[in-house]
Amino acid sequence: MGNDSELRNGSTEEVAKTMPENATKAEKTEIKSGKKLTPRQEKILKYDRVKARQIEDIMRQGLASNEAEAVAVWKKGRTKRLWVHIWAHRGFYLMFLPVAVFVLILYYWPMLGIRYSFFDYKPVGSPSFVGLAHFQKMFSTKAFWTSFGNTLFLSIMKLLITTATSVIVSVFLNEMKNIYAKKTLQTLIYLPHFMSWAVVASIFSLILSPSATGMINGILKDLNIINPDGSGIYFLADKAWWRPIFFLINIWKETGWGTVIFLATLSGINPELYEAADIDGASRLQKIWYVTVPALSQTIIIVLILNLAKVMNMFESVFVLYNSAVYDVSDVISTYIYRQTFTIALPNYGYTTAVGLFKSLVGGGLVILCNWISKKIRGRGIL
Repeated sequence: MGNDSELRNGSTEEVAKTMPENATKAEKTEIKSGKKLTPRQEKILKYDRVKARQIEDIMRQGLASNEAEAVAVWKKGRTKRLWVHIWAHRGFYLMFLPVAVFVLILYYWPMLGIRYSFFDYKPVGSPSFVGLAHFQKMFSTKAFWTSFGNTLFLSIMKLLITTATSVIVSVFLNEMKNIYAKKTLQTLIYLPHFMSWAVVASIFSLILSPSATGMINGILKDLNIINPDGSGIYFLADKAWWRPIFFLINIWKETGWGTVIFLATLSGINPELYEAADIDGASRLQKIWYVTVPALSQTIIIVLILNLAKVMNMFESVFVLYNSAVYDVSDVISTYIYRQTFTIALPNYGYTTAVGLFKSLVGGGLVILCNWISKKIRGRGIL
């Protein structure tokens, strides 16, 4: 009786706020199949049970003569309960109001500017409607496709490389027995993450400078790898060198911070697994391969999925390191939009808005894709 009462009364408000009415027939069929339920399927099942019991109560009390009327009364009552809930917690909603206004003004109001992607909108003159002309221009422009390809390549390679290095460093840190050395090393590799990209770019511009002050070129000249009397290698202005240097800088800056989530996972591994491996005579390398790495596999997949949705957002790390000599290998969509907007004498804001809209649509598609993959792998989405 206590559970029934809780489902009918105490949990009604909670279920009303999270009721998954968009549950598909396929999901409900899978629930009935008797398989292990995902968190969403459990919520659907709980919602259906609460709804059925509440409708039975309505008909038992004579508030409706048939099931259709009972459902209508139930929906009306649910709306009423929602407003009662809001009024009961009005203090919290008032506290949230400034944040909601802030988000609406700074995040949603600017979205109205999307309409300019269908207009010729220049600093001089009034906007004129051109339909899909900007999209036709965009898809026929080589520079756009170059920036789009660079965005995908640089973002995905950066994600894979930094994730791999973070896993390797996490495993090595986990194997360190000296706690003081471990904490010191962790602190040292975390610090670069907190530097701004402007500072990082300044540091590496000095280190990689082709002049006499450049440390790398100085070492190469001392070792006679390059001509001591000649000019040095301008790494950040050489198409062959820019991408490797970019990935190395990202490894240096982000690997330490990326180890946080993996070290947290490693700390949760059952010590009995390592003890069993010791009894079986496993070496340290075998324990890493057969115990540590499998324990990290799910976390690695989750990190990749969550970060894949952000591959279109690359800007600052490229902007502070690239230059006109390496546009072909470094220009990404965000920097392409920046140049088309701020470095042209008479920019067409309609065209750059169209490029930005395309970027947003691709990013949104990636989020939906990652949400679907997450549901398949983890049993729940990221949204």
